[in-house]
Amino acid sequence: MNEQSTVIIVDDDRAVRDALTFMLAQQKFAVRTFDSATAFLAGCKSLPRSCAIVDIRMPGMDGMELQSELSKRGIALPLIFLTGHGDIQMSVRAMKAGAVDFLTKPVSRAALLQSVQAALAECDRQASRARVNKKLTAAVGCLTEREREVMLLLARGLTNKEVARRLQISHRTVEVHKARVMRKTGAESLVELADIAKATGMRD
Repeated sequence: MNEQSTVIIVDDDRAVRDALTFMLAQQKFAVRTFDSATAFLAGCKSLPRSCAIVDIRMPGMDGMELQSELSKRGIALPLIFLTGHGDIQMSVRAMKAGAVDFLTKPVSRAALLQSVQAALAECDRQASRARVNKKLTAAVGCLTEREREVMLLLARGLTNKEVARRLQISHRTVEVHKARVMRKTGAESLVELADIAKATGMRD
């Protein structure tokens, strides 16, 4: 699977970039390197299976700022932070913001490869969730306006009778709409229906 995987290295130290590239290339990973966060943002393209190893401390935009910018742009790229000056507080901040790992220079080959595999596994999970959400969004898009209203109220925890009163329709009509909503979305329970509503942006 490594041949289909790309590891991006963002580090202002050429020696570090060269050393990491050598280790990763030996494992048949495709490698792209950038000497700054701004260069990466200017030249990065969407890749099907990838992760990035990012130096936490760089001139200009640092690794944490890059992580924030990727989030703002909606780019879900798994990050591994690498630094020679790490501390616990910085590590906690990076991990809370979604980093896969936080490694200290010099990093061993085994530790690096383990982190890369974990990051690529996270990339796979993100891709899987994106495919599921796309399918669910399409299913919700097939609902009629009334079915969407019923779905939203059911997802908020209202009973059939409460939905009927809210929409001023009969209890039986609510049951019919509910059955259609469950069938179209593939939901097997109201809990699952609520999850679908949240995943597709119908409710917070």
